[in-house]
Amino acid sequence: MGSEIDGLGGNADHVRFERHLFAETQEVDSVYRQGGFAENRELVAGFELEAWLIDDRLLPAPRNLSFLERMASPLVVPELSRFNVEINGTPQALHGLALSTLENELLATWRHGQRICRAQGNTLVAVGTLPTVRQADLTMASMTPFKRYEMLNRQVLKLRGERPLRLDIDGIESLSVTHADVMLEAAATSFQVHLQTPASEAVRAFNASLLLSGPLVALAANSPFLFGRALWHETRIPLFEQAVDCCDPAYPQYRRVTFGSGYLRDPIDFFAENIRYYKVLLPFETPGPQQPYPHLRLHNGTIWRWNRMLIGFDEQETPHFRVEQRVMPAGPSLLDMFANAAFYYGAVRMLTTQQPAPESCLPFDVARDNFYRAARDGLAAPLLWLDGRRRSAGDLLQHELLPLAREGLAQLELAADDCERYLTVIAERLSRRRTGAAWQLAHYAKHRDFFRLTADYIEQQGSLKPVHEWPI
Repeated sequence: MGSEIDGLGGNADHVRFERHLFAETQEVDSVYRQGGFAENRELVAGFELEAWLIDDRLLPAPRNLSFLERMASPLVVPELSRFNVEINGTPQALHGLALSTLENELLATWRHGQRICRAQGNTLVAVGTLPTVRQADLTMASMTPFKRYEMLNRQVLKLRGERPLRLDIDGIESLSVTHADVMLEAAATSFQVHLQTPASEAVRAFNASLLLSGPLVALAANSPFLFGRALWHETRIPLFEQAVDCCDPAYPQYRRVTFGSGYLRDPIDFFAENIRYYKVLLPFETPGPQQPYPHLRLHNGTIWRWNRMLIGFDEQETPHFRVEQRVMPAGPSLLDMFANAAFYYGAVRMLTTQQPAPESCLPFDVARDNFYRAARDGLAAPLLWLDGRRRSAGDLLQHELLPLAREGLAQLELAADDCERYLTVIAERLSRRRTGAAWQLAHYAKHRDFFRLTADYIEQQGSLKPVHEWPI
């Protein structure tokens, strides 16, 4: 989705694209079976952070193109809406000072972005759903003027028979609205982490990431409000799933944004499922000798599973697999986000290497149920784990998964001081049961003012302190 497109997206474009897509998927399968995917034992970490631009009224500021022009950084790129941008990190081998190196790079980019924002009268904010966003902000007039976004909207509505999108969320309160286009998606921003893994471990790493999704979304929750309603602790989950809901009528269980259909048995199954069950949204041919598999990768980029398998390439153009974990929201602080990432990398490493494979102990349907329970109720959500016991997400994280993550980070040989700093943040958050969502809900319960909530959130985020230290 990150590359601009050309063409009209007509029937002939679909035919040519699908021909390329099928051929590339077959080639990937062949290369994988012949051992052509990287088996480098060194894991690699990376991230993408989606952020908001807001004005002095604490409302979305649709000025990303001028912001990006002034930033002039290859790490900062446009998003669907004019009031969102995406900040990327330079991938790091996952050992030593990798995580603090990524954090410091993000902090430098963030501070540069804030200086540019101030010159424009705006502010950069990392939050899952902006408490002050209004449905009227999410219109086509606020769409970043790129062909790929216009075509995405057109294709989603075409698959829906031109019916408007419908958003129904039942949580602390209830929300039911209709919307004419895909711009609801712009109200949900995330902190996505990547894990490049040896080809022989790709399936286990992906399944471990699925298993962790429930506890992880409870730990990271930071999106309790939308359009003036308190909904789920991580409202971003049902919001995004319904914002581009255009599944093929023949396969209604394969939603465009989904937890998935089952554990992975073979990495190529992931891409074969893409062809089998998902219609092409952006049928644009990539001519000439460019980086391999452009059509496969573009199609994969328009299917937003909460955990996604990606194909990348090293400097020698050897392909590799990496897992993209997409369940975490943006915010609350930069330190909180990297504490979440550290927890994920440590825990997913242990689950990847654990015997027997943990996915053999927890049915996929249970892992999926855990995910939606945790997104809805946060740390209080009752989750069923590998030992067959059901306990709150907070207790599971505090007493079982946090020690597991600590052991995993030690095995990865990450810097001891970094590990202690990040996992202390997680321990304190769990001890106080203070996620970003919990802080926002408590703040609104006390002050009953979304604008004061947003202003105080921005002030505390600027302090760089973790959310468990934020006053209410």
